[in-house]
Amino acid sequence: MRHDAQSHAGARALKIARRLAAAAGLAALMAATPALAQTYPTREVTLVVGYAAGGTGDVIARVISDRLAKKLGKPVVVDNRAGASGSLAASYVVKSAPDGQTLLVGQTAEISINPFLMKIAYDPQADLLPIALAAVVPLGLVAPEKAPFSTVQEAIELAKKTPAGLTFASSGIGTPSHFATDMLKAKSKANFTLVPYKGAGPALNDILGGHVDLFFSGLPAAVQNVRAGRMKLLAVSSAQRAASLPNVPTVAEAANIPGFDITLWVGFFAPKGTPAAIITRLNTDINEIISSPEVKERFLAEGADVHVLSVEQTAAFTRAESAKYKGLIQELGIKLE
Repeated sequence: MRHDAQSHAGARALKIARRLAAAAGLAALMAATPALAQTYPTREVTLVVGYAAGGTGDVIARVISDRLAKKLGKPVVVDNRAGASGSLAASYVVKSAPDGQTLLVGQTAEISINPFLMKIAYDPQADLLPIALAAVVPLGLVAPEKAPFSTVQEAIELAKKTPAGLTFASSGIGTPSHFATDMLKAKSKANFTLVPYKGAGPALNDILGGHVDLFFSGLPAAVQNVRAGRMKLLAVSSAQRAASLPNVPTVAEAANIPGFDITLWVGFFAPKGTPAAIITRLNTDINEIISSPEVKERFLAEGADVHVLSVEQTAAFTRAESAKYKGLIQELGIKLE
């Protein structure tokens, strides 16, 4: 009996000791978490963009990078890793150390489209942690300055009556520009031939050179050339007209296609396992940057709509976008060619 009592007492003591150790460990972790955010970052921070320089994500990343460097006290550089509609960059970040030093400037395709359209080496919802949403951007339907059409309807009519039709650039297979092109083609019955590029920058260069007929570009990447008269802006892809370009019609209006609403968005993501304190600090810093009058006015002037969201709201936004594009893929029958 004495031996049993001693055994029970020993077991209880062991359980208590384990609980105290666990509580002490948790307390130490909680105490260390704020300190971790205060010491972060320890070196240069890299913002990885999945497209060539000159596209919307690249423009937004570079606007934010200098200002983020001032807040973090360390250099912040932009690394363009174009390919597979942003998936190469996302895969690179997923495999990076979860220490907040390497972040993805993620866009619609690599987060909310590619998982339903192609084989990729990562799961955006499981392998990447949302940090913040920087901007939601309408696509501008642009054409070369000397194009023989000036409206969406004129382009559609020309594509129908020309045997070869018109060429339509996209910033990559599965990107919002690809979706907008396929939707316009399906609804208008026009003869458009898709020409995919590795980002908006190269596609815009070919619009400027007159080597391709049309392109749905993120407005921030195109608006300066439009205002300088180097290319035509026929319409915007969003449901509402852009606040900075109120005289430019929507595609829904110009082509009489109700419900036409495709946008590009840009957000920040970290590899899974990145400490919550770092995610929270980056969310705060990025939201302060995009909320500043200077940055907000610049984004709005270029057609980008600023959204200040919490980490949880950013995660909910990306889930909703994924559900939206999964439905569109089924509706439009989009497949890799």
